[in-house]
Parts: sequence; structure tokens; C-alpha cells
Amino acid sequence: MVDAPLGSGRMDRAASTQRSQRARDRRAESEAGADAALTGRIIQLAIKVHRRLGPGLLESVYEACLCWELEQAKLAHERQVPLAVCYEDVRLACGYRAGIIGAQNVILEIKSIEHIRPLHEAQALTHLRLSGCRFGFLLDFNTVLLKDGVRRFIP
Repeated sequence: MVDAPLGSGRMDRAASTQRSQRARDRRAESEAGADAALTGRIIQLAIKVHRRLGPGLLESVYEACLCWELEQAKLAHERQVPLAVCYEDVRLACGYRAGIIGAQNVILEIKSIEHIRPLHEAQALTHLRLSGCRFGFLLDFNTVLLKDGVRRFIP
């Protein structure tokens, strides 16, 4: 029987902990890359809709066209998703309807308004929190360039 040097168990645990941390870091980087690709693709499709239609239409038109583009791109999404509100210990089903939820991670709030105001941003943050999504976008299609009407939110 060979005796292990004193303290080698601690070194094995430390090395194992470092390997586990590196694996978690790689997974986080991979998820971040996938998230960036997903959100980037959604924004590209929104820009495509805006370029084809231009500003000045109803929100429902942009929402329908963006959903069509998401379908064509084979990106999973749901439209007009009912979200419950939890208040105290009560779950209220009458909460709110999310415009579009993409890939179960991204909530999209479509607007066609003159200016995005702080209230709109606060509402988008509330909707993001209620949805449980990882990302939220407030997209105002009533702009000359859509990039000027995009706001990104994280909880």
C-alpha cells in the first residue's frame, strides 16, 4: 500500500473545485453567446419589418409582421401571452398580456408612439419581471430608424 502525501486530499478538492468553476464559466460563456445570437436575430428581424413598412402604422401591424418574420426564421415565439400577477400570496390571472415572448427568454413590447418616455421603460421592466424572461426589448416602430427606438432590459 502506498501512502499519499499529507494534504493531497485538499489539493484534489481544490483542483476539482477549479475544474468545476471552469466548466461553469464555459457554460455561462456559451449561454451568453447563444443569448446574444438570439437577441441579435430578433432585432435584425424587427429592423427588416421596419425597413419594409416604415413608421406610422398601428402596433398590431408591426406585431403581426414581426411574428410572421419570427415564424419564417423558425424562432419559437408566442403572441399575446397572458401573464399572471402574484400579489401577496394570491395569483391573479387577470394580470397582463405580453406582446410577444420569443424562445421563452425574450419579451418584446411593441410600440408605435411619438417618444419613449420613462413610464414606458418602467412598464417594460415590470412586464419583464412578471414574465420571468431573461431579456426584454421595448421596440418603438414610430421612428425614422428603428435603432433609435430600441431599448434593451434585463431584470
